[in-house]
Formats: sequence, C-alpha cells, structure tokens
Amino acid sequence: MESIKVIRRKSIRKRIRRIVTGTASRPRLSVFRSNKQIYAQLIDDVNGQTLVAASSRESILGDEKNNKVAEASLVGKVLGERAVAAGLTEVVFDRGGYLYHGRVKSLAEGARNAGLKF
Repeated sequence: MESIKVIRRKSIRKRIRRIVTGTASRPRLSVFRSNKQIYAQLIDDVNGQTLVAASSRESILGDEKNNKVAEASLVGKVLGERAVAAGLTEVVFDRGGYLYHGRVKSLAEGARNAGLKF
C-alpha cells in the first residue's frame, strides 16, 4: 500500500512528464531523491538513452561528511561538468514530482554554476 505522499508525487510526475521531454540536443535533467541519496541524469527521450549521470553514491564526491543539501549541490556540479565535457549546455529540468526546494533546488543551482542552462 502506497502512502498518500507517494501517490501524490506520482501524479505530479506524470503531469510534468506530459510536458517535459528531452532530445539529443536538449536532454531532460531528471532528478530522483531517496531518503539518503540523490541521483541525476541527462536523458534523451527520443532515443531512450541516458547521456550523462551523477549521484551522491559516487566516490568522486569525496569521503567528507556533508549535509544532504551540500551533497546535492556537488552532484549538480559534477553532472554539469560532465555534460559540458560531453558538449551539452542546454537542458530541460524535470524535478520528478518533488518540490523545487532543498536538495532539488541545490542540485539545480550546482548544475547551473557548472555551465548548464535551463
């Protein structure tokens, strides 16, 4: 049995996905937030491919203990750097049904600081 929170997020996510789609030239920056980690990927929906991905589980972020908001910012920065290295500068942001607040906002700002435009 799913909680009301999860059902609400899924319906918001469906509503967002009806509008937001990614292409090879302007991929979709998709965010997934679990209780402990945060994941982000750039997706080309036309071909069904993940172009670039980053998460807080990677060792690239270092071993220092950061709070989750700071970690999300680092994930956004790493994702942005990888995207720019792959030749992608413009993306469409898909917040995945989460509010644009806290970790999601921090990830988006980190990606913007690394050179992504959305």
